Amino acid sequence: MSGVRRIIVGVSGSPGSLQALRHAAHLARTHHAPLIPVLAWTPPGGDLADRSHPSPYLRQVWRDAAWQRLWAAIDLAFGGVPEDVCFESDVVRGEPGDVLVSAACRPDDVLVIGAGRRGALARALSCRVSRYCLAHARCPVVAVPPSELAQVTHGLRGWAFRHRGVSPDDVRLPAAH
Repeated sequence: MSGVRRIIVGVSGSPGSLQALRHAAHLARTHHAPLIPVLAWTPPGGDLADRSHPSPYLRQVWRDAAWQRLWAAIDLAFGGVPEDVCFESDVVRGEPGDVLVSAACRPDDVLVIGAGRRGALARALSCRVSRYCLAHARCPVVAVPPSELAQVTHGLRGWAFRHRGVSPDDVRLPAAH
């Protein structure tokens, strides 16, 4: 038995979080530790909007929607709950970085996160959760890089352009009239 007690993984439904979820399941199998996917959610409009006009009914709707996003991500990653690993899931209201660091609160936990997109601009705009977790976690953090497909910057069109020697900037679309 290893010194790893739990594998906590941040899930949002993004391609990067699905990659992290798959990697976390592999770690859970390897260390015989429970896999705990965690999805953080905040109300539409933020907490300030919710506090100014509280609605228990809407809070329950938002919480249910968060659970649905979590189960959809699990289905996309595995086709359902993996049977070969102990599985516990959680949906927590709050900012993702804070929620994940709070969930992975013991030194023998491992926190798995998606590393986000590559490139300076993409990192600056979209990797706040990763940076927060790496800076504040009290346990080891595994930042899983995006898959090769996720690194394609212009989707399938970008792939086609790169393989024809044409960039998206070389193509001019006709002006709309």
